[in-house]
Amino acid sequence: MPTLDDKHWFTEVEDGAGSAFSLRIRRKLHEERSDYQTIEVYETEQFGNLMVIDGFTMLSSRENFLYHEMLAHPVLLTHPAPERVCIIGGGDCGTLREVLKHDSVTQATQIDIDERVTRVAEQFFPELTASNGDPRAKLLFADGIQWMADAEPGSLDVIIVDSTDPVGPAQGLFTADFYGDCRRALADDGLLVQQSESPLYHLDIITSMHEDLRSAGFGAVQTLFFPQTIYPSGWWSATMAAAGERIPDFRRIDAGELLDTTYYNADIHAAALAQPEFVRRRLASIE
Repeated sequence: MPTLDDKHWFTEVEDGAGSAFSLRIRRKLHEERSDYQTIEVYETEQFGNLMVIDGFTMLSSRENFLYHEMLAHPVLLTHPAPERVCIIGGGDCGTLREVLKHDSVTQATQIDIDERVTRVAEQFFPELTASNGDPRAKLLFADGIQWMADAEPGSLDVIIVDSTDPVGPAQGLFTADFYGDCRRALADDGLLVQQSESPLYHLDIITSMHEDLRSAGFGAVQTLFFPQTIYPSGWWSATMAAAGERIPDFRRIDAGELLDTTYYNADIHAAALAQPEFVRRRLASIE
């Protein structure tokens, strides 16, 4: 459980891994209980504002670019021509902002069950929600699992699952049934990407995702890796899956599609796909 001690350190404890992460807090800016979860915002000394949901760190002003860029750009620069994009979750709208940096995208629909996350982000993280007024953006506040089950077959090019940990409302986003609905909603060359936790602490989750994605009909699955300072272990991952038989190679950015990024570029893309040996061995054992 997270704690805030008398010296103003906010600490999130990862009991299973025997570790913890702390940030020094100046003051609490906001707290509310929505219909789904408890949302808090703190002002930190070095990381700007910090959003916490149900006691778990979600993002800070200082480092959120790592997660949002790596969830959006690798998949969009792997798909040959991404136009129709769906984001499941992502209520802080940072991933949506990154998606809309791609000129090829004609429609980006974000479905998050909790509208309050977006409204809190608008107040305390306006830089993340700055693109919400883009005419290509459509924000829906609904059950993403049901929305995907009802989606028209072949209607999407890219699905981005920007979820919290696989507990509570997000648990159903890590199942073969959900992946089967995603596969049906994707065009034949479609791609899915989902945040997939820490390779150091949660390799069982990554392994299960690979198995479930393949059983749901995805032809190829690849996990990519990146730093993520405020999440357990500081090392995070996203897992990409192809509706077709293979994941395409990186698509070079042309002159009209230069991206305003802080972390992501072509070299980072290539490096992120390198497989640590212990991960490679584990995933090879299930193929």
